Parts: sequence; C-alpha cells; structure tokens
Amino acid sequence: MNFSAPIYILKHQAKALAKQENIRLHQALDQIAGREGFSSWSHLAASWSPTDLSASLFMRLQAGDLVLIGARPRQGKTLLAIGLAIQAMTRGSQAAFFTLDFTRQDVASCFTKLNHDIRRFDQLFLLDASENIHADYVVSRLASAPPNTLVVIDYLQLLDQRRDNPSLTTQVHELKRLAMERQIIVVCLSQISRSYEETPKPHPDLADVRLPNPVDLALFNKACFLNNGQMQLTPAG
Repeated sequence: MNFSAPIYILKHQAKALAKQENIRLHQALDQIAGREGFSSWSHLAASWSPTDLSASLFMRLQAGDLVLIGARPRQGKTLLAIGLAIQAMTRGSQAAFFTLDFTRQDVASCFTKLNHDIRRFDQLFLLDASENIHADYVVSRLASAPPNTLVVIDYLQLLDQRRDNPSLTTQVHELKRLAMERQIIVVCLSQISRSYEETPKPHPDLADVRLPNPVDLALFNKACFLNNGQMQLTPAG
C-alpha cells in the first residue's frame, strides 16, 4: 500500500495536528489515518509492510553509520535488514549479509517474501554464512568494499559465542571503525530480553538489549526497534 509519506513523517504530522487543534495525539493519529484511507491509526500501522519500513529507514541512514536493529522474535528484524540491503542494491550500491543464524536458503526465502529474486543481485550481494564470523573476519571480507555498501550482521550476540573471539565491545569498536573509515553502513541485528514483554513500553529501547557480556551500546550512533509492525528510530550514541 502506498502512503502519502513515510510513517515517521505521518507521525510528525499527527503531533503537529494535535498541537494545532488542541486534541489528543491518538485522535490526531486517527485523523491522519483517515486521510490515508484507513479507519484508524492501528489499521494503518498494521498495513505497513517490511518493504515500506525498509524504505523509510534506509532514507534516514548515511555512510559511516553503525546501526542496531532490535526486536523480539518474529517481529521482522531480519526482513527489515534484508529490505535495507535491497534498497541499497536497487540504488546501485553493494550489500553484504553475514549470518551466524540463517542458512542461504533462509536468506533467499526472505528475498522472496519481499517480492525479489536473490539471483537478480548476484553481482551486488555478498552472502556469508560461515561459522567463523566475527568483526575481524567481516573487515577482511570487506577489504575492497566501495563506499555506501550496506552490511548486515546477523546477529550481534552471536559474535560473542566463541571463546577465542575478541570481546563483544572490541568487535563493535572494529565494526564502527570499519563503517567510518570505509564510509559504509553497518547494521547489527540484536536480540531483546524477554523481560521487555512484561513492560508497557510500545517499543523496546537500549535498556532492553540482551547482553550476556557487557558492550558499550553508545558505539552505535543509531538504534531502531520493532514491535507489532511499528518501528522507532532513535539516536544511540
């Protein structure tokens, strides 16, 4: 479904409308949803597809970013990340997906769910499902990556699973250096603690990121959180 503006812009418009007309935000959101052809804001949010979310998020990223995407299971964080890769590649940039969780078939299936054939991007897409993925490995694989390449790490906590790997903080430092020196975008998917589900918060935040071992989350300059089909992007560092 096409909207007149990305969902985050529609939210800004609703906030402005609420202030202008002195009404509650949920009323303003419903008015904006009505303008877009929906009976309520919740119906509009439910129709916002992963492709729409990816396009919205991609437009807010820039070369040199180190981005965290966090969500509980089955909230769409992997689809969102692969959607970002597709957004980059359809604009002529390269993309890479390093996964310690998915198989190659799983990744291809995500492309299909987003109405794309992974084979279309053979010359632009690096898929690495090695068991040896860690920050130094990623840096070496991307030694010749051009600026604006979009890189996805699936996922943050698994970088720390082998005892012979450097600490997670050290690895995140390396990924941040990679992003800034090569002027690429590095996106790390992240688990969210189960305790989040016991809170009233509409989205997780940095305090909900599951960290079996300490890591300085301020190294990320942007953080995106998903819940119930909605996305929130906030500065992290």
